[in-house]
Amino acid sequence: MGVEGTASASEIIAAVEASGYGASLKNAENGNGGTASAAAADEMLKDTETPKMKRRLIASLVFLIPLMYVSMGHMMWGWPLPSFMAENHIAMGLTQLLLTTTVMVINQKFFVNGFKGMIHLTPNMDTLVALGAGASYGYSVYALYAMTAAQVSGDMDGVMSFMHEFYFESAAMILTLITVGKMLEARSKGKTTDALKSLMKLAPKTATVIRNGEELNVSIEQVKKGDVFVVRPGENIPVDGMVIEGTSAVNEAALTGESIPVDKKSGDTVSAATLNQSGFIRCEATRVGEDTTLSQIIQMVSDAAATKAPIAKVADRVSGVFVPTVITIAVITMVVWLLAGQSIGFALARGISVLVISCPCALGLATPVAIMVGNGMGAKNGIMFKTAVSLEETGKTQIVALDKTGTITSGEPRVTDLFPAEKISEEELVRTAYVLEKKSEHPLARAVLEYAKEKGVESKEEAEDFQAIAGNGLSGRLGEAWLYGGNLKYIRSKSEIPDAAEQQAQKFAQEGKTPLFFVKNEKLIGIIAVADVIKEDSPQAVKELQNMGIRVVMLTGDNERTAKAIGEQAGVDEVIAGVLPEGKEAVIRSLKKKGKVAMVGDGINDAPALTRADIGIAIGAGTDIAIDAADVVLMKSRLSDVPAAIRMSRATLRNIHENLFWAFFYNVIGIPLAAGVWIPLFEWQLNPMFGAAAMSLSSFCVVTNALRLNWFKMYDGSHDKKVRANRSKKKQEEEMMTKTIKIEGMMCGHCEAAVKKALEALDQVETAEVSHEAGTAVVTLNSKISDDVLKKAVEEKDYTVTGIE
Repeated sequence: MGVEGTASASEIIAAVEASGYGASLKNAENGNGGTASAAAADEMLKDTETPKMKRRLIASLVFLIPLMYVSMGHMMWGWPLPSFMAENHIAMGLTQLLLTTTVMVINQKFFVNGFKGMIHLTPNMDTLVALGAGASYGYSVYALYAMTAAQVSGDMDGVMSFMHEFYFESAAMILTLITVGKMLEARSKGKTTDALKSLMKLAPKTATVIRNGEELNVSIEQVKKGDVFVVRPGENIPVDGMVIEGTSAVNEAALTGESIPVDKKSGDTVSAATLNQSGFIRCEATRVGEDTTLSQIIQMVSDAAATKAPIAKVADRVSGVFVPTVITIAVITMVVWLLAGQSIGFALARGISVLVISCPCALGLATPVAIMVGNGMGAKNGIMFKTAVSLEETGKTQIVALDKTGTITSGEPRVTDLFPAEKISEEELVRTAYVLEKKSEHPLARAVLEYAKEKGVESKEEAEDFQAIAGNGLSGRLGEAWLYGGNLKYIRSKSEIPDAAEQQAQKFAQEGKTPLFFVKNEKLIGIIAVADVIKEDSPQAVKELQNMGIRVVMLTGDNERTAKAIGEQAGVDEVIAGVLPEGKEAVIRSLKKKGKVAMVGDGINDAPALTRADIGIAIGAGTDIAIDAADVVLMKSRLSDVPAAIRMSRATLRNIHENLFWAFFYNVIGIPLAAGVWIPLFEWQLNPMFGAAAMSLSSFCVVTNALRLNWFKMYDGSHDKKVRANRSKKKQEEEMMTKTIKIEGMMCGHCEAAVKKALEALDQVETAEVSHEAGTAVVTLNSKISDDVLKKAVEEKDYTVTGIE
């Protein structure tokens, strides 16, 4: 339970206990002054309720079976009884009284919780059970006393009449049947935490650390930040750390779901609970205890289970008035039947049936169990919903805004094309480029070096007199030959560029690639094209989102040409380029006016947009800041998890709606039947015992329905249903059109206000988000408008428009 307010922990615990439940502080300090261990956390999630309910059920049955034999077996079917009881109706009544009292003592929790709830004016399901069983028991005790009076006066007909007024078996059977339902419900609910329990089992218990030059095997709680630990092949990595010595292949499937091992070398990070498959590595602990990635994942899953989804508030409001309403209906039912001339026993049976068939539990369970299972399924597949709210709201997404770098693309430049000059081989071009680039620290240089290593064309030769010219390129000498590498402008000053090479470079640029020219002894030897390549699954992910009726927008700080090339490859609906971090946040604000927006990003610069969006989705490989700002975290860093997360959310919400429907429908059908509404018409009469069985079954069915989510295929897009739009696609595209105006001369908030007012005065402009810091105005249009009209509106306010995209 998460609590906000000023009350002390002891006051909160006392309030919970007064309501009939137990509570203790989560992560309370243990005797050693540390936080609760993983074993203790695992113990907290252990299903202790099912064994308790099982013991209660067995004990109840031991006494219920002889009770049913005496009350129904003998009375209805003439089964034999011991001689001392065979003709002694008082003895039969006393036997039933003792057996029923024992069953009530065994199931005393129903009465303790039920009457505590009534005293605190918060009646619950236990209150209904306690009232139903208590009324049956009380009336039966009255009938037993009346029977003794008839016996004393010699009225044997009266004795036989009161014998048929006993409801002892109903009281005991109600309690036993509800216990059956509770046990099945507890068993099903225990399965809802399977995902969380399996995550906790991954947590290593010990670590091998180096202290004073010796290897020591210590418990995981004793590992401190900065400790050096070693991991041998086949061992789990104990805490998050950085490799300082050795190489290995690490299986990270436990955290990401990816079965392919990831190569690790000095400087790479490793995470707790992942498996070291091959080499011996020495690492430095960077995050321990509750700071490890695994602990944060467990915390996210746990937090999501502890929060309430918006839809749960509907069920809460209904449950708040449900029990008092049912008690009122039960009383009215009894009064009506008495006024209709029926006996007290008949009227009581109808009232008790109403009490025991009504099930607020089904209503109360409808939402939380579905949230628990849906969240667990997401965690199992590397999709972390931080709260129940994010799990519910993700499925309502209408627009997805995608950051380009690191989200649609890999975020790391790679060599995509080679264009050697005449009589120059590809191998010679790459080797020459390798010699020059290996002294550079530029990201594009790393792309060339990686490519050379992949192709096995590295060179041990070293360039002398190396020089990096910022924004242009590199130069160096290899023996007597001078080498140059860089952009067209720089290389043109060092060599003549053939027309064919220049045309090819333009083609590369149009495709969103960066052409790197290389010269040796004043002669062009070729071009290497480098680009931040699109992830393999990005086009398919975008297509799946569109199939779900979701509009996909790409945001990037890159130039328009590069952005459009990547946008075309990915297949997005709209590209918004040249947007700074503040501009991204402004774009999200304008998109929100068109529908519910999910922003997907991975960098620090995406944090404002992630926070502004209705749902922020962080790529797991991104920065901590982006992850903290998001509502959903994709641990696998795959864009295909975005449609999967939306499907999982929609399936969970659909499951909740099903649960709520059946809970309401069950009560709408059951209460009139129990009250005897159909007796005059069809002679349909409900025994209180069958009412109790039906009540238990309803809760069990709701939980079982929620467990169906465990078989939901979140990566199967074959059943995606498009959200139907009333507007035509063309009209929708026009309405969603945005343009980014680059403006010089804005200095403060007053300038922003002036530009905003000028732009929004135009009929075609619906909204304008202006930022003097970013030097941009992002306008959302409701119809087409020429750039000249927009430019004129801004420049009339004495500002300069440098471009419109």
